Amino acid sequence: MNTNGTSSKILIIEDEEKISRFVELELRHEGYETGKAADGRSGLEEALAGDYDLVILDIMLPELSGIEVLRRLRRESAVPVILLTARDSVTDKVTGLDMGANDYITKPFAIEELLARIRVILRNAESAQAAHGGAEPSSDAILSSPSGIEMNTDSHAVSYKGKAVELTNREFILLKILMENRGVAMTRERLLSEAWGYDYYGETNIIDVYVRYIRQKTADDVIRTIRGVGYMIE
Repeated sequence: MNTNGTSSKILIIEDEEKISRFVELELRHEGYETGKAADGRSGLEEALAGDYDLVILDIMLPELSGIEVLRRLRRESAVPVILLTARDSVTDKVTGLDMGANDYITKPFAIEELLARIRVILRNAESAQAAHGGAEPSSDAILSSPSGIEMNTDSHAVSYKGKAVELTNREFILLKILMENRGVAMTRERLLSEAWGYDYYGETNIIDVYVRYIRQKTADDVIRTIRGVGYMIE
């Protein structure tokens, strides 16, 4: 249910009819309203015009790929997106997340897991909307580390030794979590759970990819590797 008491509306953009129909039936059984599209171009048009609360988006689509749909969608809409992918490549998943996807799930998937992820994303979206509606603007919150990182959590500005650093949203979130837990060895599992907003059961090496990206934009000693555990900012 939305904060206004109506059923959440979910768009399924999937060209495999059996999968699309199966997900549609399960969503309706759970009380969601649904829409469907079988190619990227019509899916993008529907997503922009249909006032949806969440989009389930397959990566491999005719007309426009799921990644291209996501890229164009993010120009005009912040609607939550879950990517469906048959690919196991970490690079594909990182690309989708960096372009604004909220989550992804790899085919074949258990419908219970997809439903759980949908519930979490919709709940987080509603909480954020409620907080935004009644909150006063906060004063600047500055985080810093001895290595030279400075972060403004309100404006999302990050600098290293006085020089501005451009981070993607996911890189910023990961670095912020490490900065807020200075001196604490953070496991990959905990970082995934806190950065993605749910108990994550996918590959933990996606954290290694993001840590490498942050180091490339700053320095290797900004984030310390704790062997057998994870990462830490001292």
